[in-house]
Amino acid sequence: MSAFGLVLLLMIGLGTVFTGLPNVVILLGTAVVGLVVGLLSGTIAPNLLYALPARIVDLMSSDLLQALPLFVLMGLLLNRLPVASALFHTGLALLPRSGASAPVAGLAIGVLIGPMNGSVGASAMALSRTIAPEMRARHVPLATVQAVTATAATLGVVVPPSLVLILLGDAMLNAHTVALNATGRMEQVVNTQNVFQGALVPAALFIGGAVLMTLFLWRHRPGQVRPSHVPLRRSDAIISALALPFVGGLLASVTLGYVYPVEAAACGALVLFVAGLASGHVSRATIGPLLDQAMRMTGALFALLAAATTLTLVFRLFGTDKLIADAMLALPGGPHLATGAALVVLAACALVLDAFEIVFVIVPIIVPPLLMRVPDATWVAVLILLTLQLSFLLPPLGYALVVTRDMLKGKASMPAVLRALLPYVAVQVLVLASVFAIPALVHPRERFGLAPPAAPAPLTPDEMRRNLDEMLPPPPDAAPAALN
Repeated sequence: MSAFGLVLLLMIGLGTVFTGLPNVVILLGTAVVGLVVGLLSGTIAPNLLYALPARIVDLMSSDLLQALPLFVLMGLLLNRLPVASALFHTGLALLPRSGASAPVAGLAIGVLIGPMNGSVGASAMALSRTIAPEMRARHVPLATVQAVTATAATLGVVVPPSLVLILLGDAMLNAHTVALNATGRMEQVVNTQNVFQGALVPAALFIGGAVLMTLFLWRHRPGQVRPSHVPLRRSDAIISALALPFVGGLLASVTLGYVYPVEAAACGALVLFVAGLASGHVSRATIGPLLDQAMRMTGALFALLAAATTLTLVFRLFGTDKLIADAMLALPGGPHLATGAALVVLAACALVLDAFEIVFVIVPIIVPPLLMRVPDATWVAVLILLTLQLSFLLPPLGYALVVTRDMLKGKASMPAVLRALLPYVAVQVLVLASVFAIPALVHPRERFGLAPPAAPAPLTPDEMRRNLDEMLPPPPDAAPAALN
């Protein structure tokens, strides 16, 4: 019955494509079907279901999950405040007058706003409401607007410290721990900070390649409209001068390890909330609906996490995880072939599942056996991120592209969108292939001689005893002698 778990995975894909039900309903419904089949067939013993509550409680106790509601609140505040539009106008004023100025400014906004919006769907909706109308007002074709907006929306997948990177880092830590326990290897377990820093160079390569491709395409575009110079408004300059150092410093501090993601999310949410109150964009009348929406979205994410945890438990009770592990270990060839096969599966899943479902459901099943063969967990994590980003852009089912085209309805045919999107997909494929062939790209600290200093030599027993004596309180004064 271990192969029945694969049938459950197929049911998830079919349910997502054809039913239109919420993802959490599909995951829970599939888990219930699996439990009923397992109990009726005798494959699953009823007493094993007692492990589910403890499993969910243990999962929800993760400190990283405290960042979920804070990132959601930050995304909602960013959508309410005119930060994106002010940065866009400032970028247009600073860039040379060219048809490429608006698309380049749109990509730059995606770099700054994407990691703070939480998810690809939220970024696509936010950018469709902010930078897309600005590009259309500057005579950028609708197909190009959709392609640029979809590409900018996926930048939050690879630019730290986005919610996708945080959750994937936690999932990679658990998967790497399972792999090390199974193989007996003595290695440092990968953590979220490793994933952050590993994604830096690939993200920079993609952003730089996308900007250069945009400049090249618009330079050779016949009959392009040369936009007129628009003076920078004082309000936009003030907002940009305040927001750019804050957002950039926050992202850099988390990526470099000076600030924890939860602390950064709390700081960002507080500053944006105060800025909203001071500017009048957040008032007493809007605080209630804003917090209500934040709690609804947070509850949906936690429900999705609980449903995914239930489903992965069903997979393990059926033995599907062992079946996949045996198949992964039996693949011929070296680590690159096994990694390539896993990435193909993830890319196929990303056509019907979003990033959170993949992190919660697919990664715990596929990645542990993969890491039994591939020792570089950071390299695997970054390849997963790049594969997800590529899949979200691939037509016709790419998640970012579907959301963007749904938000930006108009007379843009799919062939025209494909032509506008093809250069960015080519850059993404090139970056993915480069990281696949050169794993050193995900280790910038070691590659450029910036590795952390070596650990100090262990203390001798005498030094340890001396340090302990210094930490202990001084002995109390001797009691006075008894009176005669």
